[in-house]
Amino acid sequence: MLGSRIVSGGSAQIARSREIARTAADGAADVLHPLITISRGLRRLAGTARRRWADTPTERRGPALFLAAGSLLLIALIPYGPLLALVSVMGAAAWQGRELTAAPSGPDPAESRRLQALYEALVPYFSAAEDPAPLFRHGGEWSAAFSECAFDADGRLTRLRVNYPAYFTDGEPQARTRIEQLLHAKSGRGCEHLFTWEEEANEMLMTALPALPATISAQRFVTVPGETVLGFTDPDAVQRTVPVTDAEGATRDAPPVVWRTGARSTEPHLLAVGTPGSGTSTLLRSIALQALQHGDVLIIEGGGTGEYACLTGRKGVLAVECGLAGALAGLEWAAHETERRLIAANRSRQTGHPTPEDVRRPLWILLDRPSVLGHLAAAEGRTDPQQLLSVPLRHGRAAQVTVAVAEQFDGLESLAEAVRTHTRARVVLGPVSCEEATSVLGVPPHTTPVPAVPPGRGYARLGAAPVVRLQVPSTPDPYDDATAESHRRAVLALLPEREDHGAPDPVREDHGAPDPVREDHGVPDPVREDVGATEPVRDAVKADG
Repeated sequence: MLGSRIVSGGSAQIARSREIARTAADGAADVLHPLITISRGLRRLAGTARRRWADTPTERRGPALFLAAGSLLLIALIPYGPLLALVSVMGAAAWQGRELTAAPSGPDPAESRRLQALYEALVPYFSAAEDPAPLFRHGGEWSAAFSECAFDADGRLTRLRVNYPAYFTDGEPQARTRIEQLLHAKSGRGCEHLFTWEEEANEMLMTALPALPATISAQRFVTVPGETVLGFTDPDAVQRTVPVTDAEGATRDAPPVVWRTGARSTEPHLLAVGTPGSGTSTLLRSIALQALQHGDVLIIEGGGTGEYACLTGRKGVLAVECGLAGALAGLEWAAHETERRLIAANRSRQTGHPTPEDVRRPLWILLDRPSVLGHLAAAEGRTDPQQLLSVPLRHGRAAQVTVAVAEQFDGLESLAEAVRTHTRARVVLGPVSCEEATSVLGVPPHTTPVPAVPPGRGYARLGAAPVVRLQVPSTPDPYDDATAESHRRAVLALLPEREDHGAPDPVREDHGAPDPVREDHGVPDPVREDVGATEPVRDAVKADG
């Protein structure tokens, strides 16, 4: 009994002694905290000084010592110099010795639940019954499979690194596609995701790409002859930038998708395919405005909507044809012109003379919606205009003739074999599926397509190069009433002068729209003498009847 009281009394005394010691230690820590902070800061400053002295080259240590000695002498001579130096050193030590609060790391509970749900969704694809220690299993922890993750302010995944087992068939496109579609659906369909597979490390990195800016309008781009800016893409997709001016008037550098044409180009012709309202006509207008700086342009519009009326009669615009008769005449002249250029260039090379100037001047043939003209030609029993493109497509590179064709997906099957074969530069615009983009580009896009995109947004592939995202510069029809005033002025500023030497632009003062229709029945005149067509085109039209 006595022993138990002694033991209990001793335990209580020991507990009180520990409490007193802990209280004294906390009090001493509070009292000595400034001294501890300054000591830690002095130690860090001394370590920094030692590292800088070790990094200083030997030939520069003497001047550094002389400068330090001169500074100390100056401090000692000025009034209150040593005191001010001491206060400064103590202040710097206190700042360097402060305890930094570690930022909270790791996802919050809501983000952890999302990662766990994503982990459970991947279990059927990354697990096997024969695996004795599966990385993905029902009820497992996501932290072992996801080595890196990041979320935006709305709680959506912006970056995720997935470690998958070695037996997963990452070399099969179908297996990759299933994983990419699942991650895209679970991570949010509002943005495009880029998937980077590292087969050697058995890792896959998913990155949410920001939307491409749609604020760049038509303007003069910094390019050389033979280069055409199709649009703009991600900064890491190309190795070049050009200065541009956005809608707010600010100048910045943007990464362009540059299409190179000419005799040394490997993809001298282009095919653009899109959905209605996706911006294929905008792309052709942008190409026309850039091509008119150094060459001539022949425009064939199959839709008959007057999208290119602003170019009618401009300097360098050979013709803007909307009807079947004018299109056939213009393309027939283009075929003969290509042959003439080839003959002239061959004769110049044989005689040792330089190529004539009219042969070296680029000729552009822009054909919008050829399927519509093909249907009209079939109904009238006439030649399909696409057949007349065979010569410019096959021999245009040597003759400085470039062809750009724009078509919609509903008319893709009616494209001629020559157009499909010789248009190695491809563009897909609009909200398209992966299968539709693959049918045009030849390979699937590197990002997951989204269901809603602004006009001019899509993908581009030049020859055998990788697929890149594309945003076409805003180049609307300036004569359209729905065009914004800033975009209207930007396009009008790029239009060449008229052939009649400075005649006023037929733009009404109320809405700035022209009257491109005739007064008889409101039908656009496909062939007119004042459209700026060259004599061969006019003669061919008259001969066609």
